[in-house]
Amino acid sequence: MAQDVLCEVNNCVYWAHGNQCEADKIYVVSHTGKEADKQEETDCKTFEPQH
Repeated sequence: MAQDVLCEVNNCVYWAHGNQCEADKIYVVSHTGKEADKQEETDCKTFEPQH
């Protein structure tokens, strides 16, 4: 399992200094079903905007 998860979306509640993700779990989904061929076909469902 990955020890360091990087994220450049600094308006996410899980974003931390150094582009670190502090979420306990990461949930990534594909737009095309159970498989993806390109990065652009995926989304991070863990994202939550800061208020």
